[in-house]
Amino acid sequence: MARYGILTSGGDCPGLNAVIRGTVLQGTAVHGQEFVGFLDGYRGLVHGDIKLLTRSAVRGISKNGGTILRTSRYGPYEEDGGPDVIKKVLEELEIEGVIAVGGDGTMAAAARLLRDGIPMVGVPKTIDNDLEATDFTFGFSTAVEIATEAADRLRTTGDSHMRCMVLEVMGRHAGWIAMYAGVAAGAHAILIPEAPETLEQICKWVNAVKDRRRAPLIIVAEGFTFPDMDAAFSHRGLDEFNRPRLGGIGEILAPLIEERTGITTRATVLGHIQRGGVPTAFDRVLGTRFGQAISDTLADGDFGKMVALRGTQVIRVPFSDAVGHSKNVYAEFYNGARALFG
Repeated sequence: MARYGILTSGGDCPGLNAVIRGTVLQGTAVHGQEFVGFLDGYRGLVHGDIKLLTRSAVRGISKNGGTILRTSRYGPYEEDGGPDVIKKVLEELEIEGVIAVGGDGTMAAAARLLRDGIPMVGVPKTIDNDLEATDFTFGFSTAVEIATEAADRLRTTGDSHMRCMVLEVMGRHAGWIAMYAGVAAGAHAILIPEAPETLEQICKWVNAVKDRRRAPLIIVAEGFTFPDMDAAFSHRGLDEFNRPRLGGIGEILAPLIEERTGITTRATVLGHIQRGGVPTAFDRVLGTRFGQAISDTLADGDFGKMVALRGTQVIRVPFSDAVGHSKNVYAEFYNGARALFG
């Protein structure tokens, strides 16, 4: 019986457990495969820290947020890691291949391990929905639902006080969460990294709403910049991948709007709430389908591939198509929404 390992790496997101369950159930029921989970992402792969993944171990976990395997931003090429160490771990545990579930950084590490002789396959994961190789990633739907509910709640308190409410959402350098939540909530302006807007224009939209005796609602992505900014706002240092930790542009924007328009303005930074809690039905289904598809990929010995959603079909793409290719909000999508701002 072929034995494989699964790890979840990088940021957590709703739907990870559905992937684990889908993989294990498909593998055991259809292909006669056996699975273990590496704990804490690539750290578990380097140190051989595992959990047995039987049918009973994954029973009922699709509805749960987070990941039963835990996660980390630990890299497989840390000082105590590297391909020789990992090959020894896999040999001792009799593991024939590894499933890496994660975002661009995780897939880049998996592609490097593949080149160094480690049999790897991948499952894309990010709430940001910014991976070019797949139309949607699981976790995105849940993040949008949470952001939309928050926007709806802010609108009621904004209407009560006739205040301008600014909601900052995640997404790093892509505005997908902001766009979907903003359109769903009927925001009066949606500010995204792909389309810098001037403070003057934003205040024109806010004043237009005020003139109709409405309370303005602005949704801003954490990576949004004004035209004169060289980089997205960051004041929290670097993350484990030496990338700036984004967040806080909403709290910069709110007092500027209030100063220019005279409208009392409040900012809410939604933060990690978007990554927690139970996944939506869409994310549970997509995670399950990805899990089943990656089990099939292993059965075919098709290493070096990542599963992806194209239209309604789950396909396989090489790591080279998945790594380093960001998917930005399309101009026509933004311009269509922008025509309704104010």
